[in-house]
Amino acid sequence: MQLRERVEEMADYCDVEVALVVVGGKWKLLILKHLLAGTQRFGQLKRAMPNITQRMLTRQLRELEEHGLVRRTVHAEVPPRTEYCLTELGTSLRELIHRLDDWGKKYREHLENPDTITPPTSPE
Repeated sequence: MQLRERVEEMADYCDVEVALVVVGGKWKLLILKHLLAGTQRFGQLKRAMPNITQRMLTRQLRELEEHGLVRRTVHAEVPPRTEYCLTELGTSLRELIHRLDDWGKKYREHLENPDTITPPTSPE
């Protein structure tokens, strides 16, 4: 889908809906988090996320690429080597991903000790 078509499709969405279309789902933010560490090959990403199927990883990477967050590079070798890295737009999610990671840690602590740990709060 062309960028213009995606913009037109999302014209009536609120900004949170747009963000969820782009990075929502079970795997996309986790893939982006792993790519924050640098360029990764498909196999590296798959090993880092053993619960994702190969088919789902391929699908999610294609969607992230389509939305301009991930760049896919195929090297002309035998066998072909495919690498994935974040684009500038993808890298712009760094702070958001780190904050979600921090929130998740606090929430896990809250679940383990609900009487002693203050529930996570959103930043002002």
